[in-house]
Amino acid sequence: MRISPKPRTAALAGLLLALTTAGCGAGPASPASPTAPASAASAAPVKVESCGHDLSFARPPQRVVTLDQSSTETLLALGLQDRMAGTSNLKTKVAAQYQSAYGTVPVLNPKLLTAEQLRAATPDLVVSSFTDLYTKDRVGTREELRRLGLPSYVSAVDCPEGGGSGRTPFDLLLRDYENLGRIFRVEDRAAKLIAEQRQALDRAADVRSSVTGEPTVVWLYSVYAGLPYVAGNGGMPSAMSELVGVRNAFDDVDEDWPEVSWEEIARRDPDIIVIGDLSERGAAGDSAAEKLAMLREEPTMSKLTAVKENRIVQVPGIEMDPSVRTVNTLGLFADGLRKLGHVR
Repeated sequence: MRISPKPRTAALAGLLLALTTAGCGAGPASPASPTAPASAASAAPVKVESCGHDLSFARPPQRVVTLDQSSTETLLALGLQDRMAGTSNLKTKVAAQYQSAYGTVPVLNPKLLTAEQLRAATPDLVVSSFTDLYTKDRVGTREELRRLGLPSYVSAVDCPEGGGSGRTPFDLLLRDYENLGRIFRVEDRAAKLIAEQRQALDRAADVRSSVTGEPTVVWLYSVYAGLPYVAGNGGMPSAMSELVGVRNAFDDVDEDWPEVSWEEIARRDPDIIVIGDLSERGAAGDSAAEKLAMLREEPTMSKLTAVKENRIVQVPGIEMDPSVRTVNTLGLFADGLRKLGHVR
């Protein structure tokens, strides 16, 4: 979810980029021995398409910078911490299984990275889950970075061209793992991660045939300036809902995270409300407890059966966005359906 205060303007002029081009082997490079075997250096370049940009890598990147937590955790899940020159834009605690590896990676900015900070890190690749982190007033556009000789990768889930081929957001997420595995020459790790995620998807899909009726759900991510932001059509919450046989109540809104009114949520009268917890982000209304209090105090929402009967599932807010952790929330949602009696 990318609701945030207006970013600080970052000056782009006059900044130079020093790219690192050292090669490496099939596994993560050791800081003490970054030189690749001759076979890796002589291999054919890896070519990957990323949201309209054709990327080519003669050697695996050695100094990747990530622009958001989801990208950071994806690279950590692939065991690439030794290749990371820096991370940024942390919304909540890094997942427990990645914390040790995360501790070895420089945090360039706990919030949005600036152009100056990116260039000072001298990266040879930038990775982001979201296209809107590549703008003139943030790290620079992808075209600007390309002119500097710096390739940039955007998650296939957020690429405008990615949604027209019948693939689900989960399909596109798994494609990211495949692409990154090829770029870094860790295809075996990517294949292992894909297999683990497919197993989680299959377990959740088993629920679909046992769901009773046609329950509807509202996914409440954030409350910003008193207004709720919910999941619309096309994002991960819609994919999770469809996978387990539940209808997202705002699937008619063609936007990932539309701003709506409490009255409109009440009018749709969902059977279930999923609340995202972002308590560690620290903004007003971010915690699950605050959102729950709002539901019970807001005049129209307090009358809903879902609120009165506490038909509410709480999940980590960051896991509503595409990441290696999304399958965890998918499992929490499926478990919630069972506990609330929607699965026979």
